[in-house]
Amino acid sequence: MYNFEIEMDKLKIAIINGPNLNLLGVRQPEVYGSQSFEKYYDYLIETFPDVDFGYFQSNVEGELIDYLQKIGFDEISIVFNAGGYTHSSVAIADAVAAISAPVIEVHISQPTAREEQRHISLLSKYAKGSISGLGLYSYEAAINYLLNNLNS
Repeated sequence: MYNFEIEMDKLKIAIINGPNLNLLGVRQPEVYGSQSFEKYYDYLIETFPDVDFGYFQSNVEGELIDYLQKIGFDEISIVFNAGGYTHSSVAIADAVAAISAPVIEVHISQPTAREEQRHISLLSKYAKGSISGLGLYSYEAAINYLLNNLNS
């Protein structure tokens, strides 16, 4: 987890990744690509110098909920890839519904093109928007949306 530096001119965006996303680059590269998220995160920091980023990843449902509750009432925006919890965790969906921070749901793959159990998102109705199927670029698209629509 990275802490935020206080810079008034910058939009604060927390990227939160759920289970198995710590394995990007080695887990099913045909679906998720061959780049680690750590390298991609460094790229995002370089690409968006006007954004104050924070990053958190956990494989544990309760830790994701705790983190959402911890930061979700601050002046922050959230880019959230809940991984498999997207389709199964009412508790995470409730946490997203409870916080005031805008949440953009992202997915690297296209869930509706995969197994049937991945076709339903419990988070979507509480998210500001959802972006999927664009590989890691899904995160950039979410960041660009937040910069263009929430920083004015």
